[in-house]
Parts: sequence; C-alpha cells; structure tokens
Amino acid sequence: MKFFVDTADVDEIAELVDSGLLDGVTTNPSLVAKTGRDFFQVLEEICALVPGPVSAEVAATEADGMLAEAERLIKVADNVVIKVPLTWEGLKACRALSNDGVGVNVTLCFSAAQAILAAKAGASYVSPFVGRLDDIGHDGMALISDIRQIYDNYVGSLNTQILVASIRHPMHVVEAAKIGAEVVTVPPKILRQLVNHTLTDKGLAAFLADWEKTGQSITKD
Repeated sequence: MKFFVDTADVDEIAELVDSGLLDGVTTNPSLVAKTGRDFFQVLEEICALVPGPVSAEVAATEADGMLAEAERLIKVADNVVIKVPLTWEGLKACRALSNDGVGVNVTLCFSAAQAILAAKAGASYVSPFVGRLDDIGHDGMALISDIRQIYDNYVGSLNTQILVASIRHPMHVVEAAKIGAEVVTVPPKILRQLVNHTLTDKGLAAFLADWEKTGQSITKD
C-alpha cells in the first residue's frame, strides 16, 4: 500500500519525506487556502520535495476550463497529477487528459457507479471519501470493498487505483489495506498515529530502564 499525505503544509511534508515512508501528496483548494500562501509557489515546493505523484486540483467546473487549468498545472513539475471532481464535466476532462498521457485523480467519489465511470474515463486514481460517508450514516469501507470487487473483475482493462480519502482514524487505513486498496491519503496526524501503541511504549520504557541499570554503552568502549 502507498501512503499519500493530505496536506499543503510544506514543513509537514518535508518532515514526512525524511521518514522515507511517504509515497505522494494530495492537495485541494481548502488545504492550500489554510496556508495563506500563493498556490503555485506551494505546489512547486511540494513537487520538489516529493518524488512521487502530487495531486493538484482544478477550480473550474466545465471541462474546457479544467483542461485549460490542467495545461498550466502540469507545467509546474513532472510529478503533478491533475485532480478533477467526479462530475460529468470532470469525467470529460479526465478522458481528454488521460488520452494525452496525463495522470488524473478523480475526486469526491461516493458510489460504486461513480467509480466505474472514473475508471472508464481513464483515471489513474479514484478517490472515494470514506469519512464523509460515515458521517451521514453510510459505511465508507463497504464502498471500498465494492469498488475493489468491481475493478478486480476487469483486471487489464480497468487500471484505476483506489485512493482511499477522507480518512478519520488509523482503522480506516487498516481496513483499506485488508480490502486491497492501492493507496490511502491521510492527514499528517493520522499517519503518525499509525505507529502508536501503549504496549510498545511500555515495552520500550522497560527495556531502556533495564539497560540503564547495566551501566553500559553501545557507542563507547
């Protein structure tokens, strides 16, 4: 499974890149707005930090506008992936971009039917929002299972990767991995929470206490 981080905070991204565990980044207009910085400057910095794909979302709502914005966005860096909404216009833009060899992330997916259309349009990634489905009483992970089953029926003809988004807690990540989603995109806080366990902390504290009692050092003779 690939780990993408869902943020436009360049400092956070730089720290996670240093961990060696980060495969890509997803952004959106809301995340960029939180930085209070110029959109293109932020995007350039992120693309320079991250060797993997960086999703940059269009703001236009019609296909022609999306394509015009995409033309400028892909000039920022080779690893830019164009993010379009799962609307009819977004699907039209996705097909045109994918035909030109441009990577596309189709976002705001909330149904298996939408995911079929995204794959049919040639999307590199489809982003189902599991947390937002959970918020309204639906089962977000059930959608991931449905999409996985459908895509597996057409291996070789549908090559879209499932990018699980709107992740609210570590178990969303675990369930996505069990189902077989290729990618999760998580807020930095959730990514760091994956390492936490009370027994790990207790065990490490006990080991360190026992080692200190020996009075020895590994790095000194």
